[in-house]
Amino acid sequence: MNWLTNKVLPKFRQLTAKQDTPDNLWIKCPGCGQMLFHNDLETNQNVCNHCEHHMRVGPTERFKALFDDAKYDVIELPEVPADPLKFRDSKKYTERLKDARSKTGDRDAMIVAHGQITGNPAVVAVQNFDFMGGSLGLAVGEAIVAASKLAILQKAPLILFSAAGGARMQEGILSLMQMPRTTVAIQRLKESNLPFIVVLTDPTTGGVTASYAMLGDIQISEPGALICFAGPRVIEETIRETLPEGFQRAEFLLDHGMLDMVVHRLDLRVTLARLIDLTGNRVKDPNAVDEEKPVELEVAAEITEEDPPKDLKAAE
Repeated sequence: MNWLTNKVLPKFRQLTAKQDTPDNLWIKCPGCGQMLFHNDLETNQNVCNHCEHHMRVGPTERFKALFDDAKYDVIELPEVPADPLKFRDSKKYTERLKDARSKTGDRDAMIVAHGQITGNPAVVAVQNFDFMGGSLGLAVGEAIVAASKLAILQKAPLILFSAAGGARMQEGILSLMQMPRTTVAIQRLKESNLPFIVVLTDPTTGGVTASYAMLGDIQISEPGALICFAGPRVIEETIRETLPEGFQRAEFLLDHGMLDMVVHRLDLRVTLARLIDLTGNRVKDPNAVDEEKPVELEVAAEITEEDPPKDLKAAE
């Protein structure tokens, strides 16, 4: 052993050793194919700075971008039966749930949080497409019911971000039952004079579109989002006709009156804050009496020289 073996050779090996590079440093844009550095993409809220393609984001990213100082509280949602129908296709439903929970770190496809948006209280529910396609099942139904109850309790607006492929087939009729359940929950919110704002993201399809995603007092969408019940490919194969360009995309639906506005993701927080301010001024119990304002008595008739009261005429 000499100085070449002990000192020179280890340093030489260290310099020539292959450096392991993480696979997720660069992300390819699905819209234009450009390679985007992950830090730049995260700073731009997962929007491509070349073609403005809006990539899908999860609940955590939504909450951080929306709430003041990225501070919020996630509520605990009710437990639901894991596999009520003992369903199995190519693999057990319980195994699919286990894989989705391991992949996302969430219990199910919807997370509900509350906090403040520019100082105003708000309840926000976000659907995660990475969890089994954001499919509507028992857990998502319970999440929307819980979000509605919390909004009523806090007298706050409910903002819902939808992203789903439809109802969860592994839960059969039980998943379809969530469509009327969520509709009733939203109706109770509206009966309390509280705004329900829906932000439709890519994609929002199937039974979700046929229920709570289209019940908002204000309907917003991100650019380029696919919003439909049946997809364009299914429709083309059924009617055997070529569909118009951009059919069932957010801009197409905006032109045909299905949406109120299409908002860029970077402008979404400011837009929602303005809508909360505007609708919050109108959130008031119609049966409540304003104690600060004096009650004005209505005068039944005015005494004028031209038309004196009947008693005065009789005295004359």
